[in-house]
Amino acid sequence: MVYQFSVITQEQAENIAFNWHYDGEYSFYDMEADEEDLAEFLHPEKRGNSIFAVTKENELVAFFSFSQVNENTADIGLGMRPDLTGKGDGIKFLKAGIDFIQSQCKPKKITLSVATFNQRAIKLYRKVGFKDVETFSQDTNGSLFEFLKMEYIC
Repeated sequence: MVYQFSVITQEQAENIAFNWHYDGEYSFYDMEADEEDLAEFLHPEKRGNSIFAVTKENELVAFFSFSQVNENTADIGLGMRPDLTGKGDGIKFLKAGIDFIQSQCKPKKITLSVATFNQRAIKLYRKVGFKDVETFSQDTNGSLFEFLKMEYIC
């Protein structure tokens, strides 16, 4: 069965925001960990049509977002349901996301940013073809964290 992408509903956004909790250091990715991100994720107008619910066999398994940086570049964000992480489905999910974004806006380049401690995700992104661009620090979740910006050439 393939992944289905549809604009996220309020009910799905609230489910992700309040029920998806990651273990250990990955709790950094809990929506409730950053008030500003949470408010934006839950507000339909701020969210617009840029965040998608990802379902598989009618079950919510992930979310995927993208914004057009310019005519050639799209920036993505994604999250898989906590109980599905680390089980080997990441490559198929990420490739489905890349196919989806290419069908939506045909970028020449896709970028993303990931916390540098998240080596599991970085390894996945590199395996799919993302290359390291730069590291930067960002204030989030009540502290300063280091991120790695990566890019994928379409």
